[in-house]
Amino acid sequence: MATPDLLFNLRNLFYLGAYQSAINNSDVPGLDADAAAERDVIVFRSYIALGSYQLVISEIDSSAATSLQAVKLLALYLTGDKEGAISSLKEWLSDSAIGSNPVLRLIAGIIFMHEQDYNEALKHTHTGGTLDLHALNVQIFLKMHRSDYADKQLKIMQQTDEDHTLTQLANAWLDIAVGGSKIREAYLIFQDFAEKYPMTGMVLNGKAVCCMHMGSFEEAETLLLEALNKDAKDPETLANLIVCNLHLGKPSSRYFRCKSKWFWKMLFDGCMQNTHSNF
Repeated sequence: MATPDLLFNLRNLFYLGAYQSAINNSDVPGLDADAAAERDVIVFRSYIALGSYQLVISEIDSSAATSLQAVKLLALYLTGDKEGAISSLKEWLSDSAIGSNPVLRLIAGIIFMHEQDYNEALKHTHTGGTLDLHALNVQIFLKMHRSDYADKQLKIMQQTDEDHTLTQLANAWLDIAVGGSKIREAYLIFQDFAEKYPMTGMVLNGKAVCCMHMGSFEEAETLLLEALNKDAKDPETLANLIVCNLHLGKPSSRYFRCKSKWFWKMLFDGCMQNTHSNF
């Protein structure tokens, strides 16, 4: 009999953007040491996704496991200590004792993707080994406009676990990038998430992006306003609302009050293609 996956629900909450719910539901009984370490990584990455960088930095001390130290590096990087974080990251990656740690490689990929140094990111993630790494590879290849390579990564994920939430998300990202008839397939993936799990801003934005690609801007606006009610400062929602309102001929000035650098980057990079930015 297969051992039950005690972190199944917690992972899904994180993957779908229900970060506070992931934190609130992280007290999972019966975890062994490895599962407890993975739980802690999910919790601290959830805090990072909510912008609580200093909490992560203060809570993870120098005696913590490599995976948690890697998460702390991401928090340091996002506070603005980019040079220090990248310097430490490169030092750890070159250490034969810890350089192959999958969470460390994942964080390296995330940081170098933020730096738009996609070749350096792939240097540490391309061998995969976990669904998280393959999903990140999909994102990186889509940033490089190489949907053919992204498709190869998706196929590996599908062979591993076709029904896994990350596999389905990666499928939706690729469908949106390819466009055309694939947009409808992406919409159905997000709709399936909406029916199975608590509605999150990530899922609402995913559905809205698909609606905009299909020309259904009024439906997209409804979805985005629902997402805005969940988080009035979410840069992805605000950027998508601006695009949506431009197509509807509605004023967007109130949404331009957002001062987030990430918001402006998303807007000018073409936010309708970025439904996975918080992964």
